[in-house]
Amino acid sequence: MVPTMAALTAFFVMALMLNALNQPWFLILLYVGGGIPMNAWLMKGYFDTVPISLDESAKLDGAGHFRRFWQIVLPLVRPMIAVQALWAFMGPFGDYILSSFLLREKEVYTVAVGLQTFVSNVKNLKVAYFSAGAILIALPICILFFFLQKNFVSGLTSGGDKG
Repeated sequence: MVPTMAALTAFFVMALMLNALNQPWFLILLYVGGGIPMNAWLMKGYFDTVPISLDESAKLDGAGHFRRFWQIVLPLVRPMIAVQALWAFMGPFGDYILSSFLLREKEVYTVAVGLQTFVSNVKNLKVAYFSAGAILIALPICILFFFLQKNFVSGLTSGGDKG
């Protein structure tokens, strides 16, 4: 749960020790490993909003553990799963600091670092290329958002039990 900015030096030293500097697999492991604690904490909080009475009612009706989870709880937490899927997809696209710190060769640059090279040289600005690249990056994110949009529903559990 340590912020990326606070751990940059540790990540760099770890990359040096593992001979993983300029290696995309190391950056992927950092993104996945860094996302797990935050996503687990968010999911725990969202699972706490599901009324326990729904689970107990299904238990009284004879549903087993798997069926209660799969048919009662999981559909109610689908909005948070969709949000986390979107964040996990968007995060690496927009991350500049960590990837520019660990990836030094142009062949392994991430999209954000590669786009930054178009506007980093003041004498040779390629704003049109930067803008086109930014639009192309936004397209998969928008497509995923529209695909997941039906899951972004709030208040699913508000009328689920008798208050």
